Amino acid sequence: MKYIGNIDLNKFHGITEKKIITDEVILTNNRIDHIIERRGQSFYDEYNQYFPEIISDPDYIFKDKNEDTAIVSKTFEHKGKSVNLVLKLAVEGDDLKYKNSIITAVCENNKRFSQRLRNNEPTYKKY
Repeated sequence: MKYIGNIDLNKFHGITEKKIITDEVILTNNRIDHIIERRGQSFYDEYNQYFPEIISDPDYIFKDKNEDTAIVSKTFEHKGKSVNLVLKLAVEGDDLKYKNSIITAVCENNKRFSQRLRNNEPTYKKY
């Protein structure tokens, strides 16, 4: 398990009606393996260093179709890519030892991210 950082709980208003029980975010070894399997080792090596910045200072947050789950997005201008982290929130009713956990990561080009913005209303946007 890898500690990633902390989220600003106020930015996640609208993702769940339940109380979020922690601001801490983790990434388990199982989920690291999943990201590498789905996106490749080079993706993980290039972008995992940005995961703390994505969760602490996102450009957008979207409600995912899965309960108590958010898509946290940040665009990196030098690559022209948006990196989205799917974040499962630890909420009231969960074990108090649970932390918010990154489920997966996805990289989108500008065209695909523009489509996401057209088709999904963000619950939070930076600007």
